[in-house]
Amino acid sequence: MKRERATYLFIVPGLLFFLIFAYLPLAGNVVAFQDYSPYWGIGGSEWVGLENFAAMFNDPQFMRALTNTLVISFLQIVFAFPAPILLALLLNSLISERIKRVVQSIVYLPHFISWVIVIAIWQQVLGGAGPVAELFSAIGIDGVNIMSDPDTFKALVVSQVIWKDIGWGTIIFFAAITSIPNELYEAAAVDGAGSMRRTWHVTLPGLVPVITLLLILTIGNVLTVGFEQLLLQQPAVGSAAAEVLDTFVYYRGIAGGDWGLSTAAGLFKGVIGTILVIAANKFAKRLGTEGLF
Repeated sequence: MKRERATYLFIVPGLLFFLIFAYLPLAGNVVAFQDYSPYWGIGGSEWVGLENFAAMFNDPQFMRALTNTLVISFLQIVFAFPAPILLALLLNSLISERIKRVVQSIVYLPHFISWVIVIAIWQQVLGGAGPVAELFSAIGIDGVNIMSDPDTFKALVVSQVIWKDIGWGTIIFFAAITSIPNELYEAAAVDGAGSMRRTWHVTLPGLVPVITLLLILTIGNVLTVGFEQLLLQQPAVGSAAAEVLDTFVYYRGIAGGDWGLSTAAGLFKGVIGTILVIAANKFAKRLGTEGLF
């Protein structure tokens, strides 16, 4: 380390970033155990122990937000997580490199669009004045507005996530596919394996480490769903369908001033996420993979 001290200086900016914006703010979690008032600050606010947590679990709005968060996260793991894997396998089966690059570029572009623009685009297409509503109206079904339907809102959220981020995930999995030695494919072809068998016995096993890593991280974020995405659409569908933990913390804490309870909700989310990451990592190691750490 002494010899390469100049090289270690490159670590300092990233280290300072996480220290200032990730680790030092952890001290603010003490607000979860206080009847916090911005006027009195952390040092002058009254300590109330676990009262905020008790009030949180007795709050119907929190339980509704927790339920919505778990349902949306489950749907995203089941449908949104495998989507880039399937697309990467499909691109890998294409012979033309030019077509691969074109498809990758098209599906990758939405990742750079903000959620404000994404919601506006979907509103123009699926809203009450969009072409989909006009199509239903032409066949005799009036008043169709998918963007404001609470019954289909969770499916809509997952569809938006797939549309926006499938290209980003595809790049990761496609890079992992290209790192698989061609000799394995050639040996499988010599043994008489078709394209489907080569995909099943060569490509998918080669993707297992990346899939395991991303799945562990996804499970760790199971209580975190798109804050901006849900916040922008909640007025249209109502809080019963779109209230999640992140929006609950925003409305109850920043907008409502109940800092103690909202901090308790955020701390609860962080603790559960940490437990899920550790548990998922141990489970992955028991299955024979390397895990995350």
